[in-house]
Amino acid sequence: QVQLVESGGGLVQAGGSLRLSCAASGRTFSNYAMGWFRQAPGKEREFVATISGGGPITRFAASVKDRFTIARGNAKTTAHLQINSLKSDDTAIYYCAAGRGISILVSDFHSWGQGTQVTVSS
Repeated sequence: QVQLVESGGGLVQAGGSLRLSCAASGRTFSNYAMGWFRQAPGKEREFVATISGGGPITRFAASVKDRFTIARGNAKTTAHLQINSLKSDDTAIYYCAAGRGISILVSDFHSWGQGTQVTVSS
């Protein structure tokens, strides 16, 4: 297992940007694919973005692919989600997760952080 802690959430106006970070400890984080998911009130947790263990392969949800980017930190113990052109629909708790392979499915990720709140005001 790997322990994950998200940070960087907050309140931002529509059109603004945030950079979410995920810090890992425990087993070697760089061996795992890493994903970002989000959950809005009353809705199921949904896929946002994912990046492979080596970093070159990424996938994004259609709703964010032109606005969000995902990357690993140089130390390989962090991962980041840059979110731009924020919309009110982006309001949610954002979770990072680690899994054995790149995937868009919640069930494919075995370790989860506690989440960070992103609130977009119009």
